[in-house]
Amino acid sequence: MQYQEAVSYVHSLLRFGVKPGLERMRAMMEALGNPQDRLRFAHVAGTNGKGSTCAMLAEILRASGYKTGLFTSPYVIEFRERMQVNGEMIPQDTFAALIEQIRPVADRLAAQGMQPTEFEVITAAAFLYFEQEKCDIVVLEVGLGGRLDSTNIIKTPLVSVITSVSMDHMNVLGNTLEEIAAEKCGIIKRGGITVSYPEQDEPVFRTIYRTALKQSNVLITQNMRDIRIVSEKITGTDIVYNGLHIHIPLIGAHQVSNCMTAILAAEALRSRGLRRITGKTIVSGIAAVRMPARLEVLQTQPLLLLDGGHNADGLHRLAEALRQYLPRRRIVAVIGMMADKAYDAAAREIAPLCAEIIATTPSNPRALPAGQLAQALQPGCDRIQVVESPEEAVSQALQIVQPGDVLLVCGSFYLASDVRAALLRRDT
Repeated sequence: MQYQEAVSYVHSLLRFGVKPGLERMRAMMEALGNPQDRLRFAHVAGTNGKGSTCAMLAEILRASGYKTGLFTSPYVIEFRERMQVNGEMIPQDTFAALIEQIRPVADRLAAQGMQPTEFEVITAAAFLYFEQEKCDIVVLEVGLGGRLDSTNIIKTPLVSVITSVSMDHMNVLGNTLEEIAAEKCGIIKRGGITVSYPEQDEPVFRTIYRTALKQSNVLITQNMRDIRIVSEKITGTDIVYNGLHIHIPLIGAHQVSNCMTAILAAEALRSRGLRRITGKTIVSGIAAVRMPARLEVLQTQPLLLLDGGHNADGLHRLAEALRQYLPRRRIVAVIGMMADKAYDAAAREIAPLCAEIIATTPSNPRALPAGQLAQALQPGCDRIQVVESPEEAVSQALQIVQPGDVLLVCGSFYLASDVRAALLRRDT
């Protein structure tokens, strides 16, 4: 099987959608020899900040000399981003060979009425790959929810991490913060350690506390008043924590809390035997982190920002960052979103900050047509045009912006994937 054939097969499973439940995953992994049982994990669930927290934790572990697997979603540029070892994406031929190994198992299960989903097959490939590579530790990001997510077939991880929890995927996870938090807390297993994002809403933290208590977990969080912020710029934030001077290259006040979540998880891992984690490796690991399409600065003249945040909380945080770091700067935005995401929040939070907006349609079947998005954004900005092609939308925006302006591309990771490579190729 060739790489593109393997990717096409995996994407073909999209038609089976999201089917909650662990029965298919357990059956598939049993047939594949349960490689996940021979790995050690930091398991990360939450609504926002999972990707940033996982990236920072993985970099800390790498800096500490551990062979580190990283499983995340969604990808921004290339499918293979989803599974990495020490920062390197899985090789194409390796991925193809793993899918060739998994496909007969998936076909047998399908014949029994247990067709695995796309994410289940991807997760199975990741488990096989990390075990094949003999990773010391795997940072494992939940796909959706937690309790019934395909990653949750693992045994008690070295640490369970709950990042910021807010309203998202209500059709699957529940209609209240408590219900959604309970699904996320499904990754907390008996006798482990749980780390919570420091600034959870009260109903969320109460749910995490009760679950940790019920599962006999040590619960760790951080009082953010103990963190001293030295400087905050569009290029990142400098903080002092427990005598450590830390540079966080990721933008936004919320990244300080994400950083602390990663640090607490690293300290929990140290307590579980990963003794090479030190203050020095924490500092160097965090300084090395890079996150595509998370308020990413692609160039400075004009300032070009790329952000994939798509739910209400993510869009609110993007708006906060724009107000904090770029007050009085003229913003031209290219916005594209999925039909099932919070475009009303984009109208409320982002549109009023923009001098001009180009609405576009990301290349995904679930995308909201650009014309409909423009109508939704209209109350917040009176200068909106529609350009269906994301590449053409960005090209037109670049003709509009002046050296002192900001070009913001936002609303979807799918949009970021459409345009990021082209933007990076531009002469700056």
